[in-house]
Amino acid sequence: MLFSSTVFLFLFLPIVLIGYFIIPRTIRNTWLLAASLFFYAWGEPKFVIIMLISIVLNYFFALIVESNRNKKTAVKWIMGGMIVSNLLLLGIFKYAGFIVANINSILHTSLDVPNIPLPLGISFFTFQGMSYVIDVYRKDGALQKNPLNMALYIALFPQLIAGPIVRYQTVADQINVRKETVEKFVYGIKRFIIGLGKKMFLANNCGWIADQIFALDPSEMSVGLSWIGIIAYSLQIYFDFSGYSDMAIGLGKMFGFDFLENFNYPYISRSIAEFWRRWHISLGSWFRDYLYIPLGGNRGNSWMVYRNLLIVWLATGIWHGASWTFIAWGLYYGAFIMMERAFLGKVLKALPNFVQYAYALIIVVIGWVFFRAETFTYAIDYIKTMFGLNGIGLWDTNAGYYFSQYGILLLLAIIGATPLLKTINKAVMSRLRSNETKPALSVSLWNGTQTAYYILVLAIAIVTVVSSTFNPFIYFRF
Repeated sequence: MLFSSTVFLFLFLPIVLIGYFIIPRTIRNTWLLAASLFFYAWGEPKFVIIMLISIVLNYFFALIVESNRNKKTAVKWIMGGMIVSNLLLLGIFKYAGFIVANINSILHTSLDVPNIPLPLGISFFTFQGMSYVIDVYRKDGALQKNPLNMALYIALFPQLIAGPIVRYQTVADQINVRKETVEKFVYGIKRFIIGLGKKMFLANNCGWIADQIFALDPSEMSVGLSWIGIIAYSLQIYFDFSGYSDMAIGLGKMFGFDFLENFNYPYISRSIAEFWRRWHISLGSWFRDYLYIPLGGNRGNSWMVYRNLLIVWLATGIWHGASWTFIAWGLYYGAFIMMERAFLGKVLKALPNFVQYAYALIIVVIGWVFFRAETFTYAIDYIKTMFGLNGIGLWDTNAGYYFSQYGILLLLAIIGATPLLKTINKAVMSRLRSNETKPALSVSLWNGTQTAYYILVLAIAIVTVVSSTFNPFIYFRF
């Protein structure tokens, strides 16, 4: 059930909200848990069992860790068992087919490749379950003795299938006690509308352009067409995922939860390290705190640090999918992170800002080719085309068509991927508040204009939801 579906917008969400606020506070968590399990079961009922197994597994691991806290050796074995169990559950459903296929290819065997469907959001709820046990082990979060509240933390529908990855220490207190306010609810509605608008207006339309162009053979594309295709995909994946994160954060606010931000205008970055501090922040911080730092982080000699970075970025690629292109994508970024740490970062800082922006954008856009392509061959051929190595030329009629028909859309999406509108709003509000004649009236008029904007975005988004048949979501595969 997508947040941008008619069933969610017109049935599920209104019923859950109304029920939540009319029932006694003591059973609101139970209501949310039931709604979340129904939400997950709507698309794939049988996979609720897998999620419940993950919940029960980590609930009991945390209990065992807490009861054996004074036995250091035993706790280490328990934590090792927790990690292996979670990764095994994830591996069976996400990587079994990939592993068997590669064994067959390398050893020339004919083992059956299991066709195991991928449960929605398994990477997200697996990481959340692991972070819960680790936080209890580290005393960063209190043990949750109530199994229903533990289940709610994992299964809470706003962030269940696509993140952000909500770490237990972030919401441990909110699970037990939280305060719903009118201000939070109104902000949540606005944030949800912005996310819905990103998804329906920008992500879906950019996605359609990208799909049309990536369906072509790179050897038949001009340089211009290949760049239009990958720019469209770069915008699609940003607005698709950040829009879904906005909706998740907004929904959380409606129910009194405060989720951390997951995106911070990543395409204005001036280095690859900065890009990953701004892109999918919850995943980056998870790998930093639960993998990179335990490996040693920045401690030790340079080779140890580079080893740690290599492991983290290999894991990042593997997390995103069971494919060598995803692994290459992770290692690609790891290589640039290591080069920036070794020498490239200092070189970049000495260059003009526009060169730094251009460097980061080009590296990121090329990286998205590997992320989008089904095979290495297609990815390499596409990149060759981007740099004029296929002999077609800079421009053709196809490029002219997409530019003339969708150039304005892409321009609006590019502007939307920067903090320009946010900066303008802050400047206007500052100017209005400094108006000595009628500051309150001026601010009220501006706020009224913004409210009209939200209403318009919501109305157009709903019309699009009802009428559109093209509504993909990239991160469902994770």
